[in-house]
Amino acid sequence: MSEPHQNIADLRKSYERAELNEYASHADPMQQFDQWLKEAIAARVPEPNAMTLATVAGNGRPSTRVVLVKGYDERGIVWYTNYESRKGQELATNPFAALQFHWVELERVVRIEGRVEKVSAEESDEYFHSRPLDSRIGAWASPQSEVISGRSVLVANAAKYGAKFLLQPPRPPHWGGYRLKPDNWQFWQGRKSRLHDRLRYTQDGAGWLRERLAP
Repeated sequence: MSEPHQNIADLRKSYERAELNEYASHADPMQQFDQWLKEAIAARVPEPNAMTLATVAGNGRPSTRVVLVKGYDERGIVWYTNYESRKGQELATNPFAALQFHWVELERVVRIEGRVEKVSAEESDEYFHSRPLDSRIGAWASPQSEVISGRSVLVANAAKYGAKFLLQPPRPPHWGGYRLKPDNWQFWQGRKSRLHDRLRYTQDGAGWLRERLAP
């Protein structure tokens, strides 16, 4: 017998793990983010460094994809990718983007908005050469976001560049890092009865204005 049908509209969860208090949270959103990310790592949440990246094309059409955060400090949030990919082309046209972390097991979401710029060549080189060899070859082998005839194209490209560069592939000129400099943060903590905790941080001179939003 087939499984009984369940209406997706009936799927519900009561959020009761924690709370987020505007008076107990950090005044600096980067410190609050650092605390939550470290707690997600400690809780062994699957891929706690995975974030959704949203960009907007010149025609106003948005797109999203999941990337991995590779660094963060007072300058912003960093990830690495192919500059010629769809996201790279969209960021070249519109340098504003949004990020979202969703740590389901902790009932937490962080949303971050701001302007994006490329990291320095030195930063990109340092991270590239820290990657496993197959990942470095893969950066050469994949014409990211382009139509290809099949997986055999990637396999052939990997073999070609592996033979060409052996154990020392240089960083491709089309590959490197981006840094989003936040000007707007939102921290969401699930709460019972859908009365969730939601804090927004916006730039206020040299500091941050912290406000509670209705869920």
